[in-house]
Amino acid sequence: MVPLSALWLPILLSSVIVFVVSSIIHTVLPWHKNDYRRLPNEDKVLDALRPFGIAPGDYLAPKPESAQEMRSAAFLEKRARGPVIAVTVFPNGPASMAPMLVQWFLYSVVIGALAGYVTGRALPAGSDYLRVFRFAGTTAFIAYSVALWQASIWFRRSWGTTIRGTIDGLLYGLLTAGTFGWLWPH
Repeated sequence: MVPLSALWLPILLSSVIVFVVSSIIHTVLPWHKNDYRRLPNEDKVLDALRPFGIAPGDYLAPKPESAQEMRSAAFLEKRARGPVIAVTVFPNGPASMAPMLVQWFLYSVVIGALAGYVTGRALPAGSDYLRVFRFAGTTAFIAYSVALWQASIWFRRSWGTTIRGTIDGLLYGLLTAGTFGWLWPH
């Protein structure tokens, strides 16, 4: 068993590596370019919504207030007329990436710590590279990827977007695995 405190270097270094690679994926490569589509008549849609002053948050429309209402003729008619939407509204104004980048890095540190915890409980110091790689990589892959699938199952997010995110998570898991295998205590 390897204590988590002995794994601070692979946790932090794998987080930095994942942060840099994910930045390249999302800013240089066109891999995620089409994850979101433009609304038809975008200006008209935004002009129509603007007077409502919709606060940032997640919304569903039409949204029933109860299971009973969801079965009502009026609600079923609303759904049939459409559109049926789930939307996230962001704050107005210029977007600052700094808070999201800090959160992403901290998220990567948490995943590195989880991978370190699982691997450290499963394997002793001095374990061979491949065994460390498998435990750390599987844990990191699951943490980076599997929860994405729920958005496609329940909220109809494009499976293409989810698959691209899963492939990203596989890459991040492999990078985490390689870092842990390389820096595993002896």
